[in-house]
Amino acid sequence: MININSSIVIYRPIAQVFDFISSSANDFEWQYGTLASGQVSEGASRVGVSFQTVGHLMGRRVHGTFEITEYEANRRYGFKSVSGPLHLHTLYTLDMADGSTRIDIATQASPANVLHAPERLMQKYMQKQLREDLDLLKSILETQ
Repeated sequence: MININSSIVIYRPIAQVFDFISSSANDFEWQYGTLASGQVSEGASRVGVSFQTVGHLMGRRVHGTFEITEYEANRRYGFKSVSGPLHLHTLYTLDMADGSTRIDIATQASPANVLHAPERLMQKYMQKQLREDLDLLKSILETQ
């Protein structure tokens, strides 16, 4: 099991940060590994809604479907994979701090056999990618 945790402070209101990260249509803008992403289910984001992504992971093109498992506006956003090369669950927790937004991210992942990569190597790669993604997210939101 791979466990990845990270956090970042973004100098923007919590509603703006939450709205951006909880919209799967924005994923390709701030997640380096995501080439395309979009909601599959009809209606607004909420628990039970599905989205799909196409991206790359460790040199392989990957496709996955995810289901929103937690959705509390401006507080918590979580999802789990229902298909794809990784069995994962990710949770974003947001808090206000001195006019800025702190995001804590926790991900648990189990790679499927199709990736053929040692778990330690995958964890190191995924941790680095998450750090880069968060730095890009901060840059995008703070320059808007």
